Amino acid sequence: MSGITHRQLAGLLCLAVLTFTSCGPAQPGVHTPTLPPGTLWKTYTDAGNKAYQHGRYAEAEAQFVAALREAETLSRLVQENPNNLGSEDPSVATSLVNLADLYVARGRYAEAEPLLQRARTFSETNLGPDHPFLATTLSSLASLYRAQGKMAEAETLLRQALTIDEKALGSSHPKIAASLTSLAEIYAQQGQVAEAEPLFKRGLAIREAALDPDHPDIAASLDSLAQLYAAQGRDNQAEPLYKRSLAIRIKTLGPDHLSVATSLEHYGALLRKAGRSEEADQLDRPAKAIRDKHAQDNPPR
Repeated sequence: MSGITHRQLAGLLCLAVLTFTSCGPAQPGVHTPTLPPGTLWKTYTDAGNKAYQHGRYAEAEAQFVAALREAETLSRLVQENPNNLGSEDPSVATSLVNLADLYVARGRYAEAEPLLQRARTFSETNLGPDHPFLATTLSSLASLYRAQGKMAEAETLLRQALTIDEKALGSSHPKIAASLTSLAEIYAQQGQVAEAEPLFKRGLAIREAALDPDHPDIAASLDSLAQLYAAQGRDNQAEPLYKRSLAIRIKTLGPDHLSVATSLEHYGALLRKAGRSEEADQLDRPAKAIRDKHAQDNPPR
Protein backbone atom coordinates (compact mmCIF):
# COMPACT_ATOMS: atom_id res chain seq x y z
CA MET A 1 0.00 0.00 0.00
CA SER A 2 3.00 2.26 -0.24
CA GLY A 3 2.80 2.42 3.51
CA ILE A 4 -0.88 3.21 3.81
CA THR A 5 -3.16 1.44 6.23
CA HIS A 6 -6.34 -0.49 5.50
CA ARG A 7 -8.24 2.58 6.62
CA GLN A 8 -6.34 4.91 4.32
CA LEU A 9 -6.74 2.51 1.39
CA ALA A 10 -10.48 2.51 1.95
CA GLY A 11 -10.46 6.30 1.85
CA LEU A 12 -8.45 6.30 -1.36
CA LEU A 13 -10.86 3.90 -2.99
CA CYS A 14 -13.68 6.28 -2.19
CA LEU A 15 -11.71 9.20 -3.53
CA ALA A 16 -11.10 7.34 -6.77
CA VAL A 17 -14.80 6.65 -7.21
CA LEU A 18 -16.11 10.03 -6.14
CA THR A 19 -13.19 12.21 -7.35
CA PHE A 20 -13.16 14.14 -4.10
CA THR A 21 -10.74 17.08 -3.94
CA SER A 22 -9.25 18.81 -0.93
CA CYS A 23 -9.39 22.61 -0.75
CA GLY A 24 -7.95 23.09 2.71
CA PRO A 25 -9.29 22.49 6.19
CA ALA A 26 -12.84 23.23 7.23
CA GLN A 27 -14.02 23.73 10.78
CA PRO A 28 -15.78 20.60 12.07
CA GLY A 29 -19.52 20.98 11.90
CA VAL A 30 -19.40 23.92 9.47
CA HIS A 31 -20.55 23.39 5.89
CA THR A 32 -18.45 25.69 3.70
CA PRO A 33 -20.32 26.51 0.48
CA THR A 34 -17.12 27.04 -1.56
CA LEU A 35 -15.92 23.46 -0.99
CA PRO A 36 -16.71 20.81 -3.62
CA PRO A 37 -19.06 17.95 -2.61
CA GLY A 38 -17.22 15.37 -0.53
CA THR A 39 -14.50 17.68 0.75
CA LEU A 40 -16.05 18.04 4.19
CA TRP A 41 -16.31 14.25 4.40
CA LYS A 42 -12.63 14.01 3.53
CA THR A 43 -11.75 16.65 6.13
CA TYR A 44 -13.55 14.72 8.87
CA THR A 45 -12.02 11.43 7.71
CA ASP A 46 -8.48 12.77 7.57
CA ALA A 47 -8.84 14.34 11.00
CA GLY A 48 -10.23 11.08 12.39
CA ASN A 49 -7.38 9.06 10.90
CA LYS A 50 -4.79 11.42 12.35
CA ALA A 51 -6.37 11.33 15.81
CA TYR A 52 -6.71 7.54 15.67
CA GLN A 53 -3.08 7.05 14.69
CA HIS A 54 -1.99 9.15 17.66
CA GLY A 55 -4.23 7.36 20.14
CA ARG A 56 -6.70 10.22 20.61
CA TYR A 57 -9.69 7.94 20.43
CA ALA A 58 -12.42 10.27 21.68
CA GLU A 59 -11.41 12.86 19.09
CA ALA A 60 -11.20 10.21 16.40
CA GLU A 61 -14.67 8.93 17.21
CA ALA A 62 -16.18 12.41 16.97
CA GLN A 63 -14.56 12.95 13.56
CA PHE A 64 -15.55 9.53 12.22
CA VAL A 65 -19.15 9.96 13.39
CA ALA A 66 -19.24 13.36 11.70
CA ALA A 67 -17.78 11.82 8.53
CA LEU A 68 -20.42 9.09 8.54
CA ARG A 69 -23.23 11.61 8.92
CA GLU A 70 -21.79 13.70 6.11
CA ALA A 71 -21.43 10.63 3.91
CA GLU A 72 -25.01 9.58 4.58
CA THR A 73 -26.19 13.08 3.70
CA LEU A 74 -24.23 13.00 0.45
CA SER A 75 -25.59 9.53 -0.28
CA ARG A 76 -29.15 10.73 0.12
CA LEU A 77 -28.47 13.60 -2.27
CA VAL A 78 -27.01 11.19 -4.81
CA GLN A 79 -29.99 8.84 -4.51
CA GLU A 80 -32.38 11.76 -4.99
CA ASN A 81 -30.57 12.85 -8.16
CA PRO A 82 -32.57 11.59 -11.15
CA ASN A 83 -29.34 11.11 -13.11
CA ASN A 84 -27.64 8.79 -10.63
CA LEU A 85 -27.09 5.15 -11.58
CA GLY A 86 -28.55 3.74 -8.39
CA SER A 87 -25.38 2.66 -6.58
CA GLU A 88 -24.76 3.59 -2.96
CA ASP A 89 -22.11 6.22 -2.18
CA PRO A 90 -18.93 4.30 -1.14
CA SER A 91 -17.93 7.02 1.33
CA VAL A 92 -20.63 5.63 3.63
CA ALA A 93 -19.01 2.19 3.65
CA THR A 94 -15.57 3.70 4.26
CA SER A 95 -16.87 5.64 7.24
CA LEU A 96 -18.56 2.52 8.59
CA VAL A 97 -15.24 0.63 8.51
CA ASN A 98 -13.32 3.54 10.06
CA LEU A 99 -15.74 3.82 12.96
CA ALA A 100 -15.93 0.06 13.44
CA ASP A 101 -12.14 -0.26 13.57
CA LEU A 102 -12.08 2.37 16.28
CA TYR A 103 -14.76 0.53 18.25
CA VAL A 104 -12.78 -2.71 18.00
CA ALA A 105 -9.68 -0.93 19.30
CA ARG A 106 -11.70 0.28 22.28
CA GLY A 107 -13.31 -3.08 22.97
CA ARG A 108 -16.78 -1.96 21.87
CA TYR A 109 -17.43 -5.08 19.85
CA ALA A 110 -21.22 -5.01 19.89
CA GLU A 111 -21.19 -1.58 18.25
CA ALA A 112 -18.57 -2.57 15.68
CA GLU A 113 -20.12 -5.67 14.15
CA PRO A 114 -23.31 -4.18 12.64
CA LEU A 115 -21.24 -1.41 11.03
CA LEU A 116 -18.90 -3.95 9.45
CA GLN A 117 -21.72 -6.16 8.27
CA ARG A 118 -23.35 -3.17 6.63
CA ALA A 119 -20.05 -2.27 4.92
CA ARG A 120 -19.65 -5.88 3.82
CA THR A 121 -23.13 -5.93 2.28
CA PHE A 122 -22.37 -2.71 0.43
CA SER A 123 -19.08 -4.07 -0.92
CA GLU A 124 -20.53 -7.39 -2.07
CA THR A 125 -23.56 -5.74 -3.67
CA ASN A 126 -22.00 -2.68 -5.30
CA LEU A 127 -18.32 -3.50 -5.86
CA GLY A 128 -18.31 -7.24 -6.39
CA PRO A 129 -16.55 -10.23 -4.82
CA ASP A 130 -13.05 -9.35 -6.13
CA HIS A 131 -12.80 -5.71 -5.06
CA PRO A 132 -10.02 -4.63 -2.65
CA PHE A 133 -12.49 -2.69 -0.50
CA LEU A 134 -14.32 -5.94 0.22
CA ALA A 135 -10.97 -7.36 1.36
CA THR A 136 -10.51 -4.33 3.64
CA THR A 137 -13.94 -4.91 5.16
CA LEU A 138 -13.30 -8.64 5.63
CA SER A 139 -9.96 -7.90 7.31
CA SER A 140 -11.63 -5.51 9.74
CA LEU A 141 -14.32 -8.08 10.49
CA ALA A 142 -11.56 -10.65 11.07
CA SER A 143 -9.91 -8.30 13.58
CA LEU A 144 -13.21 -8.08 15.45
CA TYR A 145 -13.63 -11.87 15.52
CA ARG A 146 -10.04 -12.38 16.60
CA ALA A 147 -10.53 -9.93 19.47
CA GLN A 148 -13.58 -11.96 20.49
CA GLY A 149 -11.62 -15.21 20.37
CA LYS A 150 -13.39 -16.47 17.25
CA MET A 151 -10.18 -17.65 15.61
CA ALA A 152 -11.68 -19.99 13.01
CA GLU A 153 -14.01 -17.29 11.70
CA ALA A 154 -11.19 -14.75 11.67
CA GLU A 155 -8.88 -17.09 9.76
CA THR A 156 -11.52 -17.77 7.11
CA LEU A 157 -12.12 -14.07 6.53
CA LEU A 158 -8.41 -13.26 6.37
CA ARG A 159 -7.81 -15.96 3.80
CA GLN A 160 -10.67 -14.56 1.70
CA ALA A 161 -9.20 -11.06 2.00
CA LEU A 162 -5.74 -12.33 1.08
CA THR A 163 -7.05 -14.08 -2.03
CA ILE A 164 -8.88 -10.95 -3.17
CA ASP A 165 -5.91 -8.65 -2.58
CA GLU A 166 -3.35 -10.92 -4.23
CA LYS A 167 -5.55 -11.12 -7.31
CA ALA A 168 -6.23 -7.37 -7.41
CA LEU A 169 -2.96 -5.89 -6.14
CA GLY A 170 -0.28 -8.52 -6.66
CA SER A 171 1.63 -10.66 -4.19
CA SER A 172 4.15 -7.97 -3.23
CA HIS A 173 1.74 -5.16 -2.31
CA PRO A 174 2.08 -3.87 1.28
CA LYS A 175 -1.61 -4.58 1.92
CA ILE A 176 -0.77 -8.26 1.47
CA ALA A 177 1.71 -7.93 4.33
CA ALA A 178 -1.03 -6.74 6.68
CA SER A 179 -3.17 -9.81 5.97
CA LEU A 180 -0.18 -12.16 6.25
CA THR A 181 0.79 -10.66 9.60
CA SER A 182 -2.75 -10.88 10.97
CA LEU A 183 -3.01 -14.49 9.83
CA ALA A 184 0.37 -15.28 11.40
CA GLU A 185 -0.75 -13.73 14.69
CA ILE A 186 -3.76 -16.03 14.75
CA TYR A 187 -1.50 -19.04 14.29
CA ALA A 188 0.94 -17.76 16.91
CA GLN A 189 -1.86 -17.29 19.44
CA GLN A 190 -2.79 -20.94 18.92
CA GLY A 191 0.80 -22.16 19.22
CA GLN A 192 1.12 -23.00 15.53
CA VAL A 193 4.65 -21.67 15.22
CA ALA A 194 5.52 -23.57 12.05
CA GLU A 195 2.60 -21.91 10.26
CA ALA A 196 3.15 -18.45 11.81
CA GLU A 197 6.88 -17.87 11.27
CA PRO A 198 7.01 -17.97 7.44
CA LEU A 199 3.99 -15.66 7.24
CA PHE A 200 5.61 -13.15 9.61
CA LYS A 201 8.82 -13.27 7.59
CA ARG A 202 7.05 -12.87 4.27
CA GLY A 203 5.06 -9.92 5.60
CA LEU A 204 8.24 -8.27 6.89
CA ALA A 205 10.04 -8.86 3.58
CA ILE A 206 7.20 -7.26 1.61
CA ARG A 207 7.17 -4.22 3.86
CA GLU A 208 10.94 -3.80 3.80
CA ALA A 209 10.93 -3.95 0.00
CA ALA A 210 8.02 -1.54 -0.47
CA LEU A 211 8.19 0.94 2.41
CA ASP A 212 10.54 3.50 3.85
CA PRO A 213 12.95 1.79 6.31
CA ASP A 214 11.51 3.80 9.20
CA HIS A 215 7.86 3.07 8.40
CA PRO A 216 5.73 2.08 11.43
CA ASP A 217 4.43 -1.01 9.61
CA ILE A 218 7.97 -2.37 9.48
CA ALA A 219 8.25 -1.78 13.23
CA ALA A 220 5.01 -3.72 13.71
CA SER A 221 6.32 -6.67 11.70
CA LEU A 222 9.60 -6.66 13.62
CA ASP A 223 7.76 -6.63 16.94
CA SER A 224 5.47 -9.49 15.92
CA LEU A 225 8.34 -11.67 14.76
CA ALA A 226 10.31 -10.85 17.92
CA GLN A 227 7.37 -11.94 20.07
CA LEU A 228 7.27 -15.26 18.24
CA TYR A 229 11.00 -15.78 18.82
CA ALA A 230 10.73 -14.76 22.48
CA ALA A 231 7.90 -17.22 23.07
CA GLN A 232 10.17 -19.98 21.74
CA GLY A 233 13.10 -18.92 23.90
CA ARG A 234 15.02 -17.60 20.90
CA ASP A 235 15.98 -14.48 22.84
CA ASN A 236 19.14 -13.75 20.86
CA GLN A 237 17.05 -13.46 17.71
CA ALA A 238 14.26 -11.52 19.39
CA GLU A 239 16.32 -8.79 21.05
CA PRO A 240 17.71 -7.06 17.94
CA LEU A 241 14.24 -7.05 16.40
CA TYR A 242 12.77 -5.43 19.52
CA LYS A 243 15.54 -2.82 19.52
CA ARG A 244 14.97 -1.95 15.87
CA SER A 245 11.19 -1.83 16.27
CA LEU A 246 11.48 0.48 19.28
CA ALA A 247 13.90 2.81 17.49
CA ILE A 248 11.62 3.11 14.46
CA ARG A 249 8.56 3.83 16.56
CA ILE A 250 10.25 6.49 18.65
CA LYS A 251 11.65 8.19 15.54
CA THR A 252 8.50 8.01 13.45
CA LEU A 253 5.64 8.17 15.95
CA GLY A 254 7.22 10.10 18.82
CA PRO A 255 8.18 8.98 22.34
CA ASP A 256 4.65 9.21 23.77
CA HIS A 257 2.86 6.99 21.25
CA LEU A 258 1.05 3.87 22.43
CA SER A 259 3.03 1.73 20.01
CA VAL A 260 6.20 2.91 21.75
CA ALA A 261 4.73 1.69 25.05
CA THR A 262 4.05 -1.68 23.43
CA SER A 263 7.64 -1.97 22.21
CA LEU A 264 8.99 -0.95 25.61
CA GLU A 265 6.81 -3.54 27.36
CA HIS A 266 7.72 -6.36 25.02
CA TYR A 267 11.44 -5.63 25.14
CA GLY A 268 11.27 -5.16 28.91
CA ALA A 269 9.61 -8.55 29.35
CA LEU A 270 12.41 -10.18 27.35
CA LEU A 271 15.06 -8.51 29.51
CA ARG A 272 13.30 -9.44 32.73
CA LYS A 273 13.05 -13.07 31.63
CA ALA A 274 16.81 -13.01 31.02
CA GLY A 275 17.44 -11.71 34.54
CA ARG A 276 18.28 -8.18 33.39
CA SER A 277 15.84 -6.54 35.80
CA GLU A 278 17.49 -3.14 36.03
CA GLU A 279 17.42 -2.73 32.26
CA ALA A 280 13.82 -3.92 32.21
CA ASP A 281 12.83 -1.35 34.85
CA GLN A 282 14.26 1.42 32.68
CA LEU A 283 11.84 0.39 29.94
CA ASP A 284 8.83 -0.36 32.13
CA ARG A 285 8.73 3.10 33.72
CA PRO A 286 8.28 5.12 30.50
CA ALA A 287 5.87 2.49 29.17
CA LYS A 288 3.67 2.93 32.25
CA ALA A 289 3.83 6.71 31.91
CA ILE A 290 2.64 6.49 28.31
CA ARG A 291 -0.19 4.12 29.27
CA ASP A 292 -1.27 6.33 32.17
CA LYS A 293 -1.37 9.42 29.98
CA HIS A 294 -3.30 7.58 27.30
CA ALA A 295 -5.84 6.33 29.85
CA GLN A 296 -6.25 9.86 31.18
CA ASP A 297 -6.79 11.23 27.69
CA ASN A 298 -9.20 8.41 26.71
CA PRO A 299 -11.47 7.62 29.67
CA PRO A 300 -13.67 4.54 29.19
CA ARG A 301 -17.23 5.14 28.05
